[in-house]
Amino acid sequence: MIWAVPVAVVALLASGLALAYVIGGAAVLTFILSDNTRYLAVLPQKVFSQISVFSLLAMPLFILAGELMNRGGVTKALIDLSMALIGRLRGGLGHVNIMTSVFFAGISGSAIADAAALSNTLVPAMRERGYSAEYAGAITAASSIIGPIVPPSIILIFYGAIMQTSVAALFVAGIMPGLLLAAMLFVINGWYAWREDHPRIEKGESPPLFPAILAALPALCLPFIIVGGIVLGWMTPTEAAAVAVLAAVVAALFYSPLTRSDLWESFSRTAILTGSIFMILCAVAAFGHLAALERIPQAIAGLVEQMGLGPVGFLLVMNLIFILAGMVMDVPVALALLVPLLAPVALANGADPVHLGIVICFNLSIGLVSPPLGSCLLIVSTVTGVDYWKLARKVLPFLAAELVVLGILVFTPEISLWLPRTLGLWK
Repeated sequence: MIWAVPVAVVALLASGLALAYVIGGAAVLTFILSDNTRYLAVLPQKVFSQISVFSLLAMPLFILAGELMNRGGVTKALIDLSMALIGRLRGGLGHVNIMTSVFFAGISGSAIADAAALSNTLVPAMRERGYSAEYAGAITAASSIIGPIVPPSIILIFYGAIMQTSVAALFVAGIMPGLLLAAMLFVINGWYAWREDHPRIEKGESPPLFPAILAALPALCLPFIIVGGIVLGWMTPTEAAAVAVLAAVVAALFYSPLTRSDLWESFSRTAILTGSIFMILCAVAAFGHLAALERIPQAIAGLVEQMGLGPVGFLLVMNLIFILAGMVMDVPVALALLVPLLAPVALANGADPVHLGIVICFNLSIGLVSPPLGSCLLIVSTVTGVDYWKLARKVLPFLAAELVVLGILVFTPEISLWLPRTLGLWK
């Protein structure tokens, strides 16, 4: 009767039921069909232990801070600063797009928010300057995944809660990989600018540097408050998230006073996103309980040993699995489903939990710009009106560059670990 489980999963997915209910329902059905119903009595305890994690409190607060900043007119200030710094280079608006994503990442921590905001602002400006619509959309989507890598990152909090790993160490570990990714995207954009003779912004068209810095300063203070407070030991990540909300309100008032509608939308969006993530966590707790009973991680570890993959070989296979999962699944869902099964095996093979978290989250973020269901590609295509498959083809060189960066991170753990170890956040 166990064959009924995958049939039930396919049927529930086809019905349009939310994925959290599909996962939870399939897990409970498997308990029943595998004659493990006696273990269902402890399932509520397992579910609450999964979500009763102090660091998870940071997640809704960082989401709220990002929502408030996004609605507070911060995007224009960040674009002006980027234009003042590097706009006069060949292919200037492409570079501005990437640098704005770096700044934006330190505020929202969301690739979707970045893609939506810059699709509304920079893509039309790039088209007016002679860039093709496909190229403008592709570089916007490709650079948006810097958001989930550098702090504050929602998916790093998610990983930290699942694996009981220091969120502070994960935040700091994401800084160097995020900057490495930005540098690689600068190189690709520079190559395109030389090849296709992209324009530069003339001297009189870019805003003055010092006024641009002063205008962007309230927004730029937010990542320094978060990272600085954590590194100096003044705040835990959860406390930093609460301070970030206060700073976001002050910064938003500086740029554009928040209306009652803005506040309502920010709180509503935060509640919806937080609720959906916690529903997934609850469902996956049931799945994880079943996996532990059936000793699935141990079975995977035995298979790895039989195949003779070794630590590096298993990490490469795991990355391939996560890449495929990221192409068709939401990042939180893929994290919650696959990390409890595969991460313990990687740790048993000598992987560092912080380095592993950065690699996995970077990997899944690449899925946001990977066909066939890349969320950021869908957002950019919807906002700009560019055909999805033309956009997907144009993003391929950027996608290849991001995979190269992923490979560098896999084989060079010190890129992720040097900063947290230097600052005493990780051994």
